Amino acid sequence: MSPSMPTRRGTLQGLTPILVGLVLGLHPVGAGAQTTATLTLEDAIARGLANSQRIAELEARSEAATASAERRAADRLPVLSLNGGYTRTNHVTPFSIAQPGAPQVIYPDIPDNYRSRLDVQWPIYTAGRVDAMERAARAEREAAGEDLAAARADLRLEITRAFWALVTATESDRVVRRSLESIDAHVRDLRSRLEQGLIPPNDLLSAEAQQSRERLLAIETANQRGVSEADLQRLLGTDSPARIDPAATLEPPAPASIGTADALVAQAQGQRPERRALEDRAGAARERIAAARAESLPQVSIAGGYDYASPNTRIFPRSSLWEDSWDIAVNATWAIWDGGRSRADRAEAAATARAAESRVLDFDRQVAFEVRQRRLEVDSSLAAIVAAADGVRSAQEAFRVVGERFGVGVATNTEVLDAQTALLQAQLDQTRALANARLADARLARAVGQ
Repeated sequence: MSPSMPTRRGTLQGLTPILVGLVLGLHPVGAGAQTTATLTLEDAIARGLANSQRIAELEARSEAATASAERRAADRLPVLSLNGGYTRTNHVTPFSIAQPGAPQVIYPDIPDNYRSRLDVQWPIYTAGRVDAMERAARAEREAAGEDLAAARADLRLEITRAFWALVTATESDRVVRRSLESIDAHVRDLRSRLEQGLIPPNDLLSAEAQQSRERLLAIETANQRGVSEADLQRLLGTDSPARIDPAATLEPPAPASIGTADALVAQAQGQRPERRALEDRAGAARERIAAARAESLPQVSIAGGYDYASPNTRIFPRSSLWEDSWDIAVNATWAIWDGGRSRADRAEAAATARAAESRVLDFDRQVAFEVRQRRLEVDSSLAAIVAAADGVRSAQEAFRVVGERFGVGVATNTEVLDAQTALLQAQLDQTRALANARLADARLARAVGQ
């Protein structure tokens, strides 16, 4: 044995406690005292929807759109208002008419003027403007509701992605640690054989190098699990220090009759809330065209009121007594020239409607591509699961055979390490294939509008 061999071996053995300490640092000995929260996908989605600030914002916008629709509906109703005031005027010389007995005061000096009025305004004919604006407001309210539904669907997909990412990272961590336990046992066996003089030192060094690589991989998978957990906690809207234990296993998605791509495209065009929102906004813009057109037509309204004032200017001669009076009128207005305002409003609403209609057509093209893409991803992911399962079975059998051959001395340590690496890679590939299938299924459901 060359002098450098023990040095290299000693160096690798000296690194082992450090790597073990790093791994244990990710999972402290006292980690058993840390609270663990078991979470299902359904619970995660419900919690995320309840705590999302984006959803809260869109709910507030939907409430605002509802209030706006109610405001437009109220435009057809009469408006009742109560007015009051006090005016102080300068003193004037009273005007009176001389007559037998006492003079008749026609215009007295009354500097203190009090007034009150109960006023009613009621538009009875607006050429359809109020109705059109109410329909436009209702369409905007529906569009706001569809925006909220789309945001909820996006958040459900995002939470689903983060949840399965955490499940994948957790399962990958378990796979790597099982592999690390296997390589640890192999290294112990090789160390025993080296002490008996049955193998050369380089076999043990190769195994220890492989052991160090897998320990590094264990650190990386543990870190990846921590990142995935933090991402899921962000979407859940919680700052709880509890460790999340996803209550799910990586299994292929349940088989379902998802239909042909053309059928899915038609389903998506009928179910996607984004498309319905665009259609609602196009309808709202068309209603605004009608409202702008009505601005140039005659408008008729009823006005009336009841006055109680001192002095009451409707009663002659004036006096400082409180007296009442009333009035009612029918008013008609017709803007025969407004400098092009109504024409500009119609042009703006028409352009907005065309823009919304164009967005609907563009959305149809985009959703057709998205649905077909997601449909093919599901097919590919299901095929990848079958291939990965075959790869795991093959790698397990190869590892078993090589292990038996190594046990009887007809296989080399390199073959054992290669078989171990191949098995680890096959198991990780299977984990990713199962997770990709789950995610592909969720993305197809979102694309279809389910």
